[in-house]
Amino acid sequence: MSTTLPQTQEPRFAGLLEEARALQPRTTALRRTIHRHPEQGLDLPVTQAAVLAELADLPLAVTTGRGLSSVVAVLEGARPGPTVLLRGDMDALPLQEDTGLDYASEVDGTMHACGHDTHVAMLASAARLLSARRDELAGRVVFMFQPGEEGQHGARIMLDEGLLDAAGPRVGKALAIHITSTLRSGVITCRPGPIMASADTFHVTVTGRGGHGGMPHDAIDPIPPTAAMVGALQTMVARKISVHEPAVVTVAHLKAGTTTNIIPETALMEGTIRTLSEATRALVHKEIRQVCEHVAAAHGCTAEVTVVPGYPVTVNDDTVGPHVLDLATATIGQSYSEPMLDPLMGAEDFSYILNQVPGAMAFLGACPPTVDLATAEANHSNRVLFDDTAMEHGVTLYAAFALDALR
Repeated sequence: MSTTLPQTQEPRFAGLLEEARALQPRTTALRRTIHRHPEQGLDLPVTQAAVLAELADLPLAVTTGRGLSSVVAVLEGARPGPTVLLRGDMDALPLQEDTGLDYASEVDGTMHACGHDTHVAMLASAARLLSARRDELAGRVVFMFQPGEEGQHGARIMLDEGLLDAAGPRVGKALAIHITSTLRSGVITCRPGPIMASADTFHVTVTGRGGHGGMPHDAIDPIPPTAAMVGALQTMVARKISVHEPAVVTVAHLKAGTTTNIIPETALMEGTIRTLSEATRALVHKEIRQVCEHVAAAHGCTAEVTVVPGYPVTVNDDTVGPHVLDLATATIGQSYSEPMLDPLMGAEDFSYILNQVPGAMAFLGACPPTVDLATAEANHSNRVLFDDTAMEHGVTLYAAFALDALR
């Protein structure tokens, strides 16, 4: 981790990294408290209470969600100006922690395996840092503490509850930081354009006619067409989707039958769809239906195909994305600012925010220095580890983004 000011640091950012570092004991304490008491989904009363307690002594206008345990805190600057939003998600995953940490989860079957506990802690410390610099702000900062990122569309619900207008003047720029265990600790990486994929699910029920396993000619077996669909869907991606437009179709669940000598009436196939553009997303949806219905028909079966839309493509603004790296260079140093070459095929509901507001999602590396990057457990592993000291850089970037937007 960096220990001195970067040579390129601008006067308006003077002391920012040091202030974030001074807050590190507080940042770490909050992170570990939340890590011990993880909660899943949209209802996070313990996490919400921890956030409210941490913000209680700051000059913030705080509101909580109606349909979820969100916290929205608004910091009014000393002068009029635009509104900027900083986001940290709060929910955990359904995993049994196996890290051996002395602050490991105390809740069976629930763990902060995606680092959302660090996001909460970094955002709370950024609120404290910016509150101390309120006189430098021309405008206002909205701090978005969000439940339900892991598949529950928490950001969309917060938008429906008026998030973008929480400060009065509408939010004009937004930033989210996501920690990752597979990058060098302290590195900020970002890119313009698509940075994470859309995530939809498909569910296919193939119906034939059941019968005796020893007399398949008297039945219409749904299993062979279902098996054929698995390969046909991969051929569809290779032959229907441009090589310049990434698309992933993964069959992850197959289910049919109850025993060895009965041909079932139905078979089930389910999976996920990932794309990096809305046009490709729509095309894949159409082609999945066509492939499955026609393969089923060729075997004398029918196929009921349901595609359930999930998170949209996460698209960084073409200007804001690169500027995040400029801010990282100016505050933390060039060695901790790296362009992100390729998007990730994971998904994020910060995409809902970026569909309405110019902004960016950035990634913060946090591989512990004692762990080999090549073998580090990834996010969503129940053995994942994050280096706490990386949070200093996250707090710094959050604060720099707001100070820059509201200068």
